[in-house]
Amino acid sequence: MTTQLGLPDSIRACLFDLDGVVTRTAVVHAAAWKETFDAFLRERDGTDFRPFTDSDYDRYVDGRPRADGVRVFLASRGIELPEGDPDDPPGARTVNGVGNRKNALVLEKIRTDGVEPYDGTLRYIDAVRAAGLATAIVSSSANTLDVLRSIDAERLFDVRIDGVVARERKLPGKPRPDTFLAAARDLGVEPSRAAVFEDALAGMDAGRSGHFGYVVGVDRVGQTDALYAHGADRVVEDLAELGGAA
Repeated sequence: MTTQLGLPDSIRACLFDLDGVVTRTAVVHAAAWKETFDAFLRERDGTDFRPFTDSDYDRYVDGRPRADGVRVFLASRGIELPEGDPDDPPGARTVNGVGNRKNALVLEKIRTDGVEPYDGTLRYIDAVRAAGLATAIVSSSANTLDVLRSIDAERLFDVRIDGVVARERKLPGKPRPDTFLAAARDLGVEPSRAAVFEDALAGMDAGRSGHFGYVVGVDRVGQTDALYAHGADRVVEDLAELGGAA
């Protein structure tokens, strides 16, 4: 049985990723990663360097905590860097330094261009809350709160588990399910009664391994088959397709 929200009637909470699900910031992150990694690889390998690709972003970076994305992508190229410290300057040749360079670029792009929400998602979340379901935002981004405030969406979520909270609680990021599990726990809901909404393959893996009641893949870039392969129960291009008041 499914409700008018397009969810099993056993679902009592909805856990939403931020970038690519609630806001149109996934493309901003992808551009910042490409600029960061291409500059790093060009400096390391010269003009014959192999550029960072969309496929690299989907496989190694999208949805992961910043440092994990750096570490996993560079490992795919046979490159290992010292970890460094979280406050390393953006130019440092460390995992944290590369990640901080990417974050500086993202913040610059957001300040310059602003943040746009997906209106269908905001309307869907309004419908979810009107139906009495609890909501959480679950993101690897340390800038989650600022982004939500910029689109007046902080009020839409009962719980926030983001990069800042994950660091404080020492929660491993996606594709591990720990951040989603923490959100469900904070809402007082069993994972089997919570739905996950994600656009990243790492997020799909987290939803599957966390044994959540329903996993919705949001396909913004034409990767429907991959989202299903990584554990989606249903894939939509916009949450309006699920019903509700969206």
